[in-house]
Amino acid sequence: MDISIIVVSWNVRDLLRQCLYSVFSIQYSDVKSLITEYRKLNTEVIVVDNASSDHTVEMLHAEFPDVRVIANTENAGFSRANNKALAIAQGRYLFLLNPDTELRPGALQTLYDHAEAQPRVGIIGPQLFYGDDSLQSSRRRFPTLATAFLEATKLQQWFPRNRVLTRYYMLDTRDDATQEVDWINGAAMFVRRAVYDQIGGLDEAFFMYSEELDWCYRAKRAGWQIVYLPTAQVTHYEGKSSEQVVAQRDIYFHSSKVRFFRKTRGAFVAEILRAFLLLMFVYQIAEEAAKWVMGHKREMRAARLKAYWHVVKSGIA
Repeated sequence: MDISIIVVSWNVRDLLRQCLYSVFSIQYSDVKSLITEYRKLNTEVIVVDNASSDHTVEMLHAEFPDVRVIANTENAGFSRANNKALAIAQGRYLFLLNPDTELRPGALQTLYDHAEAQPRVGIIGPQLFYGDDSLQSSRRRFPTLATAFLEATKLQQWFPRNRVLTRYYMLDTRDDATQEVDWINGAAMFVRRAVYDQIGGLDEAFFMYSEELDWCYRAKRAGWQIVYLPTAQVTHYEGKSSEQVVAQRDIYFHSSKVRFFRKTRGAFVAEILRAFLLLMFVYQIAEEAAKWVMGHKREMRAARLKAYWHVVKSGIA
């Protein structure tokens, strides 16, 4: 088996269908060269459904009988669900793919060829595009504590152009050049089986978010290279599962950030970060409450107040 393609899905049946159509069309017609022969990659597709209520499993059985389906009875999260599939995958390469993605022509073959030619490359990330065909940032350097204070907080809104995030998002490098990076977006991760065999699967302490950061961090510490490969391209309709639960998404995002720093920098640093993030949300509650009192877009302000209060109550633990 060349490649095991693994997709974890939750209530995005129609996007999952599009994703699988792109996978199967490319699987059988991926052209290595417009002139020479094409290689039919030997692949398997495993879909893990996290207890969707939109009849995803029924759709899979009816329309994609060759797909191996793992139907969870609860939402197991991204890491645990992927690990279930990784445990039964047979491929020499493991391609973790979000359900809100579509492979572009040549993507699978390009990823495979690069991995075959570069034996020290452990994880490859393709170039990602939004649904409107604009480029999506998908390569990163490892975060510093300053990065954690800035990313996705009010400070990033106040200081959008700063050296810390410029470095973090690798805006000082070309987005059309193949390059070694620290970590790549988890929407599409092409992983050598030897990496999985050496460092294990995703850390299930991360329900969602930062699990790919942690996986790449462990892979690099084990001596593997992480590569961003723009000649392989994937469309990513970002966040279609997580946008269904906005407050919970914020909790997962920031708690995973704290968890990563606790794991890599210790409890003291993690607690400083957690306290700062909670203060940021308290500030946003005060800001939204003031705007609500002034009568500015009250329905939107009320929804934000509810979401931010939910985050604060969670303790971002």
